[in-house]
Amino acid sequence: MTGDDVSNVAMLDIGGTRGPSGWVEWNLRNYDERGFGLWIIETHAGTFVGDCGLTMQEVEDTWHVEAGWHVRAELRRQGYAAEAASAVRDAARDSGVEHLIAIIRPDNVASQRVALKIGLSLEREVEKNGGPALIFGGDLT
Repeated sequence: MTGDDVSNVAMLDIGGTRGPSGWVEWNLRNYDERGFGLWIIETHAGTFVGDCGLTMQEVEDTWHVEAGWHVRAELRRQGYAAEAASAVRDAARDSGVEHLIAIIRPDNVASQRVALKIGLSLEREVEKNGGPALIFGGDLT
C-alpha cells in the first residue's frame, strides 16, 4: 500500500474514523513499526480488488496478530477474500505466528465464511470499537 492507493481504499467499506488517507497512513506506520500490515489486492490485470494482510489488534487487553480483509462490494463472493486470506495465513505461519485471529462483526456472514475457510473457528464474542465483535482464531503451529 502506498499513498497512491488512497482513491482505491476509498472504494472499501473500512469503517472506523480513519478515512481512506488515515487508513493508508496507518498501514504505512504498521510496515515501519511491525514489518507487516494490509496489502493491496489486485487481479492479474491490475484491477483493484481490496486489501488483505496482518495487523496487531488488541482484544480484551491482549495483543494478537489479526488477518484482515476488505473487498470492493461489487467484487465480493468471487473468492478473492478467501484466496488472499489463505496466503496471509500461510505468511503468518511461515513467519512464526503461533495463533491468528480475525475480528468480524456478527452481521458480516461472508467474512465469517472466509475465516472458516482459512481454518479459523469462533472463539468468543467481545465488545470492540463500540459494538459486538466475533473473534475467530486458530493455532498455526
